[in-house]
Amino acid sequence: MYITFQDKAIFWYMFTATMLILMSYSILHEKSDHQVSFLLYSMYGVFSGIILFAIFWTGNFFIQFFHLPFNKEISRLYTSFAPKQIWHYVVLLLFIVPGEELFWRGFIQKRLTKLMNVKYSILLASVFYASIQVYSGYFIHALAALLAGLFWGALYAWKKNLPLVVISHLTFDVFIFILFPFR
Repeated sequence: MYITFQDKAIFWYMFTATMLILMSYSILHEKSDHQVSFLLYSMYGVFSGIILFAIFWTGNFFIQFFHLPFNKEISRLYTSFAPKQIWHYVVLLLFIVPGEELFWRGFIQKRLTKLMNVKYSILLASVFYASIQVYSGYFIHALAALLAGLFWGALYAWKKNLPLVVISHLTFDVFIFILFPFR
């Protein structure tokens, strides 16, 4: 993952390839959990994605209101890594988001849950998820990933439904990258 963040010119190619590899590995090495109705998990997913965005929006409001130093870092993060071209959005929504959830929640967290208490597995999987974002060079990116990872990890532990978490993540990304970016 280190190489993924090093050259911004090829970031989207490398990140997509990395997620495809991790997604494939997860699918091959972990079986699916019990599924509930599509309508029910879709509603939970959309609602939880909106809740997470509202939490981030509130945090961003306080960062701006109190003139915290993260405001410039958030702008630079968007400039460096936010989707800019149509194909970036397509791979983000079709491959990267499902790949992240399949790997971090459906594989890593699920495996950790077999070894330890659910709360610790959520925390450790979220720390692993956030640690990868450190390579972006932006502390706020790792912090955001940690908070989102804790949220999606808890959601996955509660509902045990990966498509629900994918829909939550997709909803969050649509809000934070398309509808209401924090630029």
